Amino acid sequence: MTSRLAHFRFIGPVVLGITLSASPLALRAATPNAGPSAEQILHQAESRARSEHKNIMLEFGASWCINCKLYDRMLDDPSMHAILSRHFIFTTMDTGERPNDPHHTDTPGGVAFENSIGGRNAGWPFLVILNADGKPIVNSYRPDPKSPTGDNIGYPVLPQEVDWFIVMLRRGAPSISQNDLEKVRAWLTARAANIPH
Repeated sequence: MTSRLAHFRFIGPVVLGITLSASPLALRAATPNAGPSAEQILHQAESRARSEHKNIMLEFGASWCINCKLYDRMLDDPSMHAILSRHFIFTTMDTGERPNDPHHTDTPGGVAFENSIGGRNAGWPFLVILNADGKPIVNSYRPDPKSPTGDNIGYPVLPQEVDWFIVMLRRGAPSISQNDLEKVRAWLTARAANIPH
């Protein structure tokens, strides 16, 4: 199964590139230490986005985050990956790891970067679509008249969350077809029926 952007992790003093065939679920679960910095991750994603003429879909999350795993499974699904990977480079930064977890740590500089682009106290996953220069286009804060910052949809389950995710895709990939957007909506809606909310 083809997966998203190659992740990089440190093993001792050597950086090991994990191939595109690796599952993001396995990569997040197997992260033994901090790995590359937010700056390194973003630089790699920007470089690849420029060369492939795509934008970047960045996920901030944590190894323990169930909704992050649901999002990762969506990206790993062959039908969703085929649609979304035509328009986006996918990458992650861990920013919600528990301080006492001996096996997982936050991406160095990830929390500061998340805060700098509006993710302060967003919950996880916090999703941001960036252009190839790393500038935010849209994020997962759905406009909400009751909240000045909006409401983070995380992994979209409720109809209004799915609606906002579709808006995010349309803004982040103006060339995405209406047919593909409807396939994404149908996929999310079908799975939402099995997720308690």
